[in-house]
Amino acid sequence: MIIDCHGHYTTAPPALAAWRDRQIAGLTDPTRAPARADLRISDDELRETIEANQLRLMDERGIDLTVFSPRASFMAHHVGDFRTSAEWAAICNELCHRVSRLYPERFVPAAMLPQSPGVDPATCLPELVRCVEEYGAVALNLNPDPSGGHWTAPPLTDRSWYPVYEKMVEYDIPAMIHVSTSVNPAFHTTGAHYLNADTTAFMQLVQGDLFADFPDLRLVIPHGGGAVPYHWGRFRGLAMALGKPPLEEHVLGNVFFDTCVYHQPGADLLFDVVPTRNILFASEMIGAVRDVDPCSGHHFDDTRRYAEAAALPAADLAAIQEHNARAVYPRLDALLRRQGR
Repeated sequence: MIIDCHGHYTTAPPALAAWRDRQIAGLTDPTRAPARADLRISDDELRETIEANQLRLMDERGIDLTVFSPRASFMAHHVGDFRTSAEWAAICNELCHRVSRLYPERFVPAAMLPQSPGVDPATCLPELVRCVEEYGAVALNLNPDPSGGHWTAPPLTDRSWYPVYEKMVEYDIPAMIHVSTSVNPAFHTTGAHYLNADTTAFMQLVQGDLFADFPDLRLVIPHGGGAVPYHWGRFRGLAMALGKPPLEEHVLGNVFFDTCVYHQPGADLLFDVVPTRNILFASEMIGAVRDVDPCSGHHFDDTRRYAEAAALPAADLAAIQEHNARAVYPRLDALLRRQGR
């Protein structure tokens, strides 16, 4: 089977964005703030948005299952305070859970955390626990920059993040390191901020010794790892200069990369540089890049084509498309086994 480890609910019914607009307006005018009960989205509306979009493309491209989380750019942790983020995360996570209940063999939820700039990450734990224990979330998205492009948070190796890591290890779930919208005009959200964050997160992990404290922690760096595969020699050299072990020993037991790279030469580079065991199939379809590539005649985010055109050994392709995800997401593997898959 083919497992897409990186999906977002980018096509949620318009009522969700309208509710969010009211929530934001309520930050300056409390009389405009909505109640959570004001958001009414029926199962039929969910089906309409999913079947016409993600599910249709999954069927066309032969993708069996997607790990499904709230829209990354909508997380917007810089908006309001912790209470703002907590209410918004709860709503978005519930919708992804409902989608997974409607299509239990096609979608499985991953949790958005209610992060907020300058707020202790430990405040996210109740939502994390709820999503795992009540919604069956198999992963979470962790934003290393809740400030929205100003990078005021400490590095991922800082001990302030440890309560989240401890809970991840307890539940045996990975985190995808995924930023949200940039409000810094110097950084385009999807063209710069996302890829900068992928690269920055990897370098933070190279500089630190996080996995000495958390040998079982697993982190997924999306979008093919940003600049990491392209500059693998630089990172190897920097690890040496910092007195760290080789990258294979220092980080690759715990860090994984997805295949959200939207052209064949880039995908080929990823497969050539990064060990097969560290690559997970993903597309982030209906995400940052939605158009058809005029050079190929296919959608940029149809990443299955790149993997299958890379002339990988059959065992490597199967590992990337299925088996690595089962290993990195044990709760997903357990769910699939219960389903007889």
